Amino acid sequence: LRLAAGNHHAMRVKIAVKHRVEAVRHAQKAFAEPGLPQADLRPRAVNIRSDGQKAYRHNTDNIEIVSKTDKDGIDIKIKPYTKHEDVHIPVVLTKSGFHDMVYNDFFVGEGSEVTIVAGCGIHNCGDCDSQHDGIHTFYVEKNAKVTYIEKHYGEGEGTGKRILNPQTIVYLAEGAQITMLTSQIAGVDDTKRYTKVVAEGANSEVMITEKLLTHADQHAVSEM
Repeated sequence: LRLAAGNHHAMRVKIAVKHRVEAVRHAQKAFAEPGLPQADLRPRAVNIRSDGQKAYRHNTDNIEIVSKTDKDGIDIKIKPYTKHEDVHIPVVLTKSGFHDMVYNDFFVGEGSEVTIVAGCGIHNCGDCDSQHDGIHTFYVEKNAKVTYIEKHYGEGEGTGKRILNPQTIVYLAEGAQITMLTSQIAGVDDTKRYTKVVAEGANSEVMITEKLLTHADQHAVSEM
């Protein structure tokens, strides 16, 4: 499937990208404070990447995030039978002209049920293009279930482009499932998306919902 998004009018979405790092830090601090409702205590692992550098990281007893040693990126290791835990790995770019490429591998243990939230926000106020290329590879073991949520956003008054080129590659073992909910909200000038799913085991299942918003002369291509 090759999809080229056309021009659409949409409500302007205002997101303060530069404040997202502090917002997540504040949320993580709140999780550790006593007296919160039980609904706010859902375990979650977090890795925040800001302009190519690790800004914050938090692991849980069942989910470990470690930096790669051979290239730029992280390994997310989820223990077998981990239930109802989240992983958040946002990326923020604020430097005009910055080009970022990262390789993130997810190892989802047998029988796990987890939600993974990823995405990138680019704030470009300069005259040079800013670009983030994220290559995500999922290894989903037997009977594991993954909900993957990805959101991309761009803003800034500069003439430099905001470019996002994500690649998502999934390997599903027997009975494994992944639900992918991906969105390009607004402000991305160019994107080339690539998605590949390999069903290596019987009764594996994938469901993909992709939404791409473009405006004026913005361009988007999705290949699955």
